[in-house]
Amino acid sequence: MTQPRVAPGNLRQLGPFNWVFCRAAARTQGVSDMHIFSTLGRTGGLFRGWLHYSGRLMPFGPLSRKETEMVIIRTAHLRQCAYELDHHLRMGKRAGIDRALAERIMEGPDAGFGERERAILTAVDELVGDRDISDHNWDALRGHLTPKQQIGLVMLVNQYDSLATTIGTLRIERDR
Repeated sequence: MTQPRVAPGNLRQLGPFNWVFCRAAARTQGVSDMHIFSTLGRTGGLFRGWLHYSGRLMPFGPLSRKETEMVIIRTAHLRQCAYELDHHLRMGKRAGIDRALAERIMEGPDAGFGERERAILTAVDELVGDRDISDHNWDALRGHLTPKQQIGLVMLVNQYDSLATTIGTLRIERDR
């Protein structure tokens, strides 16, 4: 990766609320700076709106925390977004995803998952690869997820796919 196209912001560039949020988030994650937040925080109120939207998908979305992290890890893997993977492998541990399960998630839907997990991970693959879910897999999802969960799944994948694009385009550095 090259140098960041937009440097992470400081107190003056972020404003007091975003700066305090960024500092607290970094401390929670055990890093000196969460570059994604201190970069996107430069947008002011847009950042706060994005945080609210993101929070409604993760951790407060319609899927379980474990399924949510599975979706994010798979999306990050498919998009080759090391930044997302770094954070969500760590967060996934708290949701019950050990290293062996994370490796199976990255391997793909046919890596020994039950029907529900396989349908969810196949949906991730199709959304990231084709920007749609096949009718066959939608029928499989319908058998396991409520309409609210189906919509939430689509929005979650698209959120983290879009975030991977943002991270890559802005050349946001991985946190240390």
